[in-house]
Amino acid sequence: MRTERGLVLVCLFTVVLLIGLTVLPGCSSNTPQPKREAVKMAPPTQMVRPAEQTTCPVMGGKIDRSIYTQYKSQRVYFCCAGCEEKFLSSPETYVSKLPQLTK
Repeated sequence: MRTERGLVLVCLFTVVLLIGLTVLPGCSSNTPQPKREAVKMAPPTQMVRPAEQTTCPVMGGKIDRSIYTQYKSQRVYFCCAGCEEKFLSSPETYVSKLPQLTK
């Protein structure tokens, strides 16, 4: 009787073990996956516009947009024609006063 009882226990243990081995892998596939956070992308790079000139580099007065010259591919505005002439005679003297040409 003892051997029959031992045999039944071994069989039950084996069955439970086999069921456990087949069910456990199935459970892990049903576990919910962690939620992935949305990847935040950097905004597209925007062109940086040069600062806008508002004052005359020679006299410091308000600019007149009809009076200008091109200097190093940039438009330079003046308050009067006399300032334009003075600038053209020595432009490097006034470059530091031009926001579109300073970095």
